[in-house]
Amino acid sequence: MSDDSRMPDVRVRIAPSPTGAIHLGLVRTALYNWLFARHHGGRFVLRIDDTDQQRNDPEVLRPILAGLRWLGIDWDEGPEVGGPHAPYFQSQRQEKYRAAVERMLAGGHAYYDYSKPEEYAAERDAAVREKRLWRYSRNWLAETAEQRQRFEAEGRRPVVRLKMPLEGRLMLPDLIRGNVEFDWQQEQDHVVQRADGSCLYHLANVVDDHDFGITHVIRAEEHLSNTPRQVFMCQALGYPSPAYAHLPVVAEPGSKSKLSKRKVKQYLKNPDFAGLVERGRKILGAIGQDRGDEHLNPVTLEFYARVGFLPQALVNYMALLGWSYDDRTEYFTLDALAERFTLEGVNRAAASFDPGKLMAFQVRYMMEMPVERKVELVLPYLLQAGVAGPNRAKVAAILAAAGDRVKVAGDVLDYLGFFVPDERLAYDEKAFDKAMDRPGARELLAGFGARLAGAAGWDAVALKASLGGFVESRGVRIGDVVHALRVALTGKAVGFGVFDIMAILGRESSLARIDRALQRRRGG
Repeated sequence: MSDDSRMPDVRVRIAPSPTGAIHLGLVRTALYNWLFARHHGGRFVLRIDDTDQQRNDPEVLRPILAGLRWLGIDWDEGPEVGGPHAPYFQSQRQEKYRAAVERMLAGGHAYYDYSKPEEYAAERDAAVREKRLWRYSRNWLAETAEQRQRFEAEGRRPVVRLKMPLEGRLMLPDLIRGNVEFDWQQEQDHVVQRADGSCLYHLANVVDDHDFGITHVIRAEEHLSNTPRQVFMCQALGYPSPAYAHLPVVAEPGSKSKLSKRKVKQYLKNPDFAGLVERGRKILGAIGQDRGDEHLNPVTLEFYARVGFLPQALVNYMALLGWSYDDRTEYFTLDALAERFTLEGVNRAAASFDPGKLMAFQVRYMMEMPVERKVELVLPYLLQAGVAGPNRAKVAAILAAAGDRVKVAGDVLDYLGFFVPDERLAYDEKAFDKAMDRPGARELLAGFGARLAGAAGWDAVALKASLGGFVESRGVRIGDVVHALRVALTGKAVGFGVFDIMAILGRESSLARIDRALQRRRGG
């Protein structure tokens, strides 16, 4: 997009509720809003929707803010930043919402409703049974003081409902979906103020969007059905409507249904998704942070930060989950995304979350990262696993040898065996027995160990040459030695090259581990 198409007065927002971990759908919505604002040189506002006091958890707010910052999504106005429209918590703006309710009541756009919940439900249920369109009868509507007194004498308490139009249509221009039509007859008289005087989310959003000067509301398509009541409130209050852009949902793996935090067990049927969960369980278990399945949820942002994904990989993948720049370019820095992002590039169709594709982005970014930077990423995991003062040179050598086996930072915990005393190395018993019980395996391992004791050099090249000379002298194959050697050195049947393993462990540790494996076998 050329510079002359940019709109520097753009103001966008997200308004998360502090009721749980950040869903990947919210991550993408936040990212698209941030990119849109940065592309146009506008402002990105963070507002906290804490109007539901029964579900709010103040402790959840901190990880929401930390998660956005981890991704590189900063906000120009909002919590911990401030701004000219403070406060940015909806629970602290109730007086503004109540004033808006009074204006709509005075203008005839809202009314006091004294129906009891069971009376309202009975009307709705009757319409369902009779298979007819239902609109509330307004039988308990009170528009005069006398009517209110009569209902209150019966012990009734009112809510305030919107007095929605009974006929006509709303034509809504949507920047992604085109023109969307709504039949006013299909709309209910929605509650905007509870009986206790507190105001609901939809009213709060309208008032705040106006007060904050929001120019574009970019949000998930699940909010499309809320838009008519919000447009009606804008009209009732004399507010200009913002431009709307409703994003397609982030869908389940291989599906068009919305991705859900509550359906993780169902998603385990997808091998790539199951692999994410298993990787998380292994990593978090190794550092004593496996707090149950609710924390092993790849539908939430927290999961990726905890197991050691790179934020730039997640950002790059999430940006392409519903948007494209062209049919060739896939890899973008955050700045490059901001330069190129437009709403015209957003698809209308649901975008299916693909864990395998996400991992491909992660591996590419991880492999492009200098080893020194990887060391900084993995050290906290080693420390949390109880490795006291890990040697940085050893960690760097492990990462270089492991290559793409360390796909996320937490994968370094697969190599804890390099940091334990030789006498405490744990064995995969099945792998140990299989390797050591091969015909001639113990004798060959002992012979190679004796040869190693006198080896002149101790780097991977020299060690490979030493093994080559040994097997040639014995008339055997490398495979006849290497399986027992690997399990003696690492306790495992798989891993990176044994010559790199020995070079990293060093002569003394390698020989000690070979000897221990042989002694253990004799004792067994």
